[in-house]
Amino acid sequence: MGCMSGKRSTAVVSGVLVLLMIVAGCGSDILVPNSSATAPVPTGPAAPGDDPAAQLAALPVAPEGKMTGYSRDRFPHWSGQGDGCDTREVVLQRQGADVQVGDSCKVTSGTWTSVYDGKVVKDAGELDIDHTVALAEAWRSGADKWTDEQREKFANDLGGLQLIAVTASSNRSKGDQDAAKWKPPVEAYWCTYARAVVSVKTLYSLTVDEAERDALAAMLKTC
Repeated sequence: MGCMSGKRSTAVVSGVLVLLMIVAGCGSDILVPNSSATAPVPTGPAAPGDDPAAQLAALPVAPEGKMTGYSRDRFPHWSGQGDGCDTREVVLQRQGADVQVGDSCKVTSGTWTSVYDGKVVKDAGELDIDHTVALAEAWRSGADKWTDEQREKFANDLGGLQLIAVTASSNRSKGDQDAAKWKPPVEAYWCTYARAVVSVKTLYSLTVDEAERDALAAMLKTC
């Protein structure tokens, strides 16, 4: 049976725990990096383990790569997840409260708290699903060397901290910027955001540039 049929109700709280609880909410539909792939997409965290400062220090530092060849189409996203659901609908159902689902897994109502800007939203149409590490940022940090299949897994990663429902306005203000150029307007979320970015970049063996590394280190100091 798929993980998303009928009514879904989950509590939304700020902090790392909510994202980790989200991971536990679905079993067989979770997408994880492919350990058999040839490009460097590992299946688990790097050696520093759960210490985000150590993980950040272990990330390779390199100037941002070029955008040559980039297109969002190179990261096929909102893939089917079973029961008529795609990745977007799964994230909305997991992260909302009192979520109602109609035909074809379409979310019809619910309540969401956008942790980037603190806004409470009752219309799913006002939400974007943000990639914590933006697709273009991933491209500039090493994903340009992946296969399209690997990029699809990254863009639909329901098993970690990469996808989060936030207001469209906050997501679009972020765009494809890294932590040196954009931070969540809610400063209380900086710790969680930095930990998530570091976790994703560690998991996928992506690089950071010097300014991004320093910005992430500063946000981690708020933890």
